[in-house]
Amino acid sequence: MREFNIIIIGGGPGGYVAAIRAAQLGASVALIERDVIGGTCLNRGCIPTKALYYSAKTLISARHAADFGVNISGLSFDLAKAVSRKDGVVRQLVGGVEQLLKGNKVEVLRGDGFIEAAGVVAVTKADGTAETIIGNKAVIVATGSEPALIPAFNIDRKAILTSTEILNLREAPKSLLIIGGGVMGCEFATLFSAFGSRVTIVELMPAILALEDKLISKVILKRFKETGVEVLTEVSVESVEATEAGVKTRLTGGREFLTDKVLVSIGRSFNTKGLGLEGVGVAMERGAITVNTNMETNVKGVYAIGDVTGKMLLAHVASAQGIVAVSNALGKPSVMDYSAIPGGIFTDPEIASVGLREKDAAAQGIPVVIGRFPYAASGKAIGMGETDGFVQMLADPGNDKVLGCSIVGAHATDLLGEVTLAVKAGITAKELAGTVHAHPTLPEMVMEAAEDAHGMAIHKLGRKR
Repeated sequence: MREFNIIIIGGGPGGYVAAIRAAQLGASVALIERDVIGGTCLNRGCIPTKALYYSAKTLISARHAADFGVNISGLSFDLAKAVSRKDGVVRQLVGGVEQLLKGNKVEVLRGDGFIEAAGVVAVTKADGTAETIIGNKAVIVATGSEPALIPAFNIDRKAILTSTEILNLREAPKSLLIIGGGVMGCEFATLFSAFGSRVTIVELMPAILALEDKLISKVILKRFKETGVEVLTEVSVESVEATEAGVKTRLTGGREFLTDKVLVSIGRSFNTKGLGLEGVGVAMERGAITVNTNMETNVKGVYAIGDVTGKMLLAHVASAQGIVAVSNALGKPSVMDYSAIPGGIFTDPEIASVGLREKDAAAQGIPVVIGRFPYAASGKAIGMGETDGFVQMLADPGNDKVLGCSIVGAHATDLLGEVTLAVKAGITAKELAGTVHAHPTLPEMVMEAAEDAHGMAIHKLGRKR
């Protein structure tokens, strides 16, 4: 049997990053992947959705080009071409990761991994042939998650879709009903309303984007109303049925919809089946693998990272967990810190947040000082024609350390870097406010929000201290 220091099952953003870091640290690494390198994020999630997002944003900008003195006649949109471009972006990035793995001498084994014992993994290829390999330092499970297939919704992948199928539609449906008003549902509503579909969101909770502060979600709700997206909250779906005339969806209260397509954007299932976890005694809870902050399971030498741990289903979290796992496996102690994890939502406008939210502070009884600065007061945002939204910063009233920040507005996801560092490093609002920012730029709003936490924002009327 061949022997490696590290065996990783799953080649997504957790697995391939772990493999490269382990190789950089001098380990011999086997990476087992049954499908395409890059996992959900690169092939069916983060990257393809963002490629389509920028097609949508370009189309939206073109529709408003006359406001900037640019006259466009005969404007049209070709979703098939946009999808082809998306596929090209994915191929380029997958090829890049494959070259990185090759350059770092990571051995990629195509097939399914099954843990026979701690440190012993059987790899079964598509043709049925198998090989057993040894991982003398660690076996890392990085198998990710997939869209939950809820039986009641009769998902047929043709008319009733998951996020995987909708990414490959070559023609925008005339009408689309989205079950679930969370991150994914709102992102796809943004895309397909821009592409020309009549979109309806059905959400069980009192508001869409229920995890965000109300002021944040209100901005998105306002934009949805402006673009014709119908949002129904506090309603549940009783039945979904594909018929020759379209997809018939019945809601509580008796209201019915007949649409060309339905997207089910509720929940994900952890990929833990068929890995041999039960046989070696790996502890699980609610379908996810239980790990500590070192990314260790209860079985010595077996680690887990990424979505399969059920912690935070984000690609960058999986990558960070992968680095922590291999560092510990190779004798370099490391702890996963979740206190400053940034998140982005690619609606129009975008949403970004890190650290504590206002609603969470209130729920937990944590006193905070809040500074806000609107896009409408930013010279750069006004010049861009992007004045919806604001930056909201939370600071500790005692020591002034930045506890969190939420942003809704154009390029919000690109503005979060310095605030993430501030939360991570314990930087104060006063220090952020005292950092000179280039003018005219959007990051000036971060500085002014920090100033506003002390009632001293220059370009906003407000309290003074």
